Amino acid sequence: MRPLRSTLVMLGLGATLVLGGVARLEAQRAAAGPPDWPCVQRLIPELAWGTLWTGPSLDELERDWWEDEEVGRVARFATDRSTPEDEALERVRDFVASVDDGAAEERLTLLFAGLFELTDRERRRAIDGIRRASRAQVARLDDISELVDELEALRDDEQANEAEIERLSETLFWEERTFERRQQALPAMCEQPTLLEEKLARMVRMIMARMP
Repeated sequence: MRPLRSTLVMLGLGATLVLGGVARLEAQRAAAGPPDWPCVQRLIPELAWGTLWTGPSLDELERDWWEDEEVGRVARFATDRSTPEDEALERVRDFVASVDDGAAEERLTLLFAGLFELTDRERRRAIDGIRRASRAQVARLDDISELVDELEALRDDEQANEAEIERLSETLFWEERTFERRQQALPAMCEQPTLLEEKLARMVRMIMARMP
């Protein structure tokens, strides 16, 4: 009967758990965020429009952005996840160029309001997804630890069923593989809030360049 540690090395579990666990803890310390925030990027739950916009206050708008049908279409198209960024920027650029001078300030402010609200909503969804994924990884790590303990106990038992040991070993292998794959996906997920902010900032610069 092989020693358990040899089995773990063969499965690649030991290194993955150590490296993955250390990386996760280091990321959380660097981010100084809540325990379920696995990213090196600092957690900012919501955006503040005042950090992006130097035009008229959104609080003083006399109507909602979606009440202007064209503004609504542009904002929704530009912030839709399925819209390529270059097409989103082109749509915003075309709208900005088409606005009459007399209505420019109000309509461009409405456009910013729509882009900001929809981007912030999508960004919050991305953050929620990251935190759910992080909690799921912690739970999976706990499950893996329990499997390791169970497998150790079986291997120490001379009366243990070899078929059960083999079944647990296979389960452990696939749990580890799933953990590793999802851990590798976290950095890309962590980039999403920042990418959304950067896209919004590029669109805002187009709008501000036309503001009276």
